[in-house]
Amino acid sequence: MGDKDSITSLAAGQTGDSANPRSLAALDASKLNITLATTLKPLQPIETLRFGQSFSDHMIVATYDPEIGWSAPEVKPHGPITLDPACSCFQYGGNVFEGMKAYLGPDGKARLFRPDMNMRRMEKSCARLALPPIDGDVVLELVKCLVNLERRWIPKESGYSLYMRPTVIATRPGLGVIASDHAMLYILASPTGPYYEVLKPVSLLAVSENVRAWPGGTGGHKVAGNYSPGFLPQRAAAEKGYEQILWLFGDDRRITEAGAMNFFVVVKRDDGDGVDLITAPLDGTILPGVTRASCLALASDPEFQKESSLRLHPQEVVYTMSDLAKWSSEGKLLEALVIGTAVIVGPCNRIGYEGKDIVIPTGAEMGPVGTALRKKILDIQEGRTEWKGWSVVCS
Repeated sequence: MGDKDSITSLAAGQTGDSANPRSLAALDASKLNITLATTLKPLQPIETLRFGQSFSDHMIVATYDPEIGWSAPEVKPHGPITLDPACSCFQYGGNVFEGMKAYLGPDGKARLFRPDMNMRRMEKSCARLALPPIDGDVVLELVKCLVNLERRWIPKESGYSLYMRPTVIATRPGLGVIASDHAMLYILASPTGPYYEVLKPVSLLAVSENVRAWPGGTGGHKVAGNYSPGFLPQRAAAEKGYEQILWLFGDDRRITEAGAMNFFVVVKRDDGDGVDLITAPLDGTILPGVTRASCLALASDPEFQKESSLRLHPQEVVYTMSDLAKWSSEGKLLEALVIGTAVIVGPCNRIGYEGKDIVIPTGAEMGPVGTALRKKILDIQEGRTEWKGWSVVCS
């Protein structure tokens, strides 16, 4: 673990946009202050790690005031924060966040996976909720600083990582129904293992009476309010023996997402030229997932197709439960996959709909397309292979 001087040097020279017309202070990583914990926590055995259940020794915090701008960010011991109970984050849900992972490569260096995509998405999410604007490039420098400070928390085993959660919350202290002109940025670090038991298939219950997102809403942004409305339908699904929800939308029962994950299916083509890798288009109701984009990019890449011995045709199209049932009855539905930062790529084995199950032929296994995508992404994330600059060293 680095000390104050080494972390300060990591932040030095990284500055935000100083061209604010109101002369408000921009978020500035070079002003990072360091307050280290006096006692460090013991590391957990990796077999006890569960997603988001334990946290590292430190976090980073910065605040925004409409008269001053952004405060100097501070590394401080992980712990509670103090907020006025009338803050907008409690009353009106003005909260956005990102999820990203730091991995240790064979060379011992810590890496993030395509973090620029997370930062652009965070900027758009803040704008959608009318939060004070934030410079994602500066947030990324702070994330890198925290990763390097907490490097001892990154598990060395494949499939394990240090999950990073940069969050922006609305902190205007008042009950008026207006956009918050106060905000807090904080960044947490959490050592984590696989989100699900490795390669354990997930069962889904297709639901149309509740929806995850709707046109013109916030489904295409990573905001906190997208998640809690799904807890009750997921509980109902669990009571019926399913682990997650497959969200449907519209009278035609369009397939959108699975729980809080993107959803893909692999379908045999009529012309015999390989398979289609199908997912819903980014129409404003679908979260533009980093892993989603990466799977689509890999599937269209001739080099990946050659090394995986797969002929893939990625498709971003509207498709429905009727399509899924038809493909299944014709023997064309080969795989169903859940995709996301936490799960990476995971298999689905059955989908409940109108009292019956659509059974995915891969059963308890991961099919060849899911296996190849997962392996390639993990190889990139964990620094075993270089690929188009997707793996970014925290230096």
